[in-house]
Amino acid sequence: MKVTRRNFLKLTGATAAASAFAGIGLQEQALAQESIRINYAREVPTICTFCGVGCGAIAYVQNGTVINIEGDPDNPINEGSLCSKGSSLYNIAYVYDTKGKPVPNPARLTKPLYRAPGSDRWEEKSWDWVIPEIAARIKKTRDESFVATAGGVTVNRSPGLAWIGSAFCTNEENYLFQKMCRALGIIDLDHCARL
Repeated sequence: MKVTRRNFLKLTGATAAASAFAGIGLQEQALAQESIRINYAREVPTICTFCGVGCGAIAYVQNGTVINIEGDPDNPINEGSLCSKGSSLYNIAYVYDTKGKPVPNPARLTKPLYRAPGSDRWEEKSWDWVIPEIAARIKKTRDESFVATAGGVTVNRSPGLAWIGSAFCTNEENYLFQKMCRALGIIDLDHCARL
C-alpha cells in the first residue's frame, strides 16, 4: 500500500488523538489511586533539600513512614511545582516495592564507607573510627600547610585545606561550617549552589 502524505497526516492525527484520550483515562485512574493512598496520611510541610532556593514540599506521613512527597502550593517560591530533583525527594529514603508499599531505598548509604589508599573496594567503618580519623587528618594537613605570616603580614591561613558547602544543610549549619573553616584558616571556601 502506498502511503501518501495526506494519509500519513491523517493516521498521525488519529494516533495522537487516541493516545491523548487513553492518557487522560490513565491519568485520572492514577490520581484516584494516589488520593486514596494519601487520604489518611498526615501532611508535614518541609523544604526541599537539593539546592539553596528553598522550594516548599509536603511530605505525607503514615505510621511513621513517608509515603509521598509533592510540591507545596502555599509556598511563595515554587507555588506547588518541583523541579526534576525536587520531584525525586521521596526516593532519597524510600522506593516502592512490587506491591506498591514503601520500603527503604536499598541504594541509600546509611553507614560510613572507607576506601584505603590504593584499595579497589570500600569497607564499612564505625562512626567511632571515622570521626577521630577525619579530625586527625584535618589537624595533620593544617599543621603541615599552616602559614602564619606572608611578607611580614600576619595571615594565619592554611592553603592545604578547602571546603565546599552543601545544599543538604540548612543556612544555620552552613553558617557554622563557615565559622569553623575560618577558624581553621581555610581560604578556599565555596558552596555547591554557587557553582
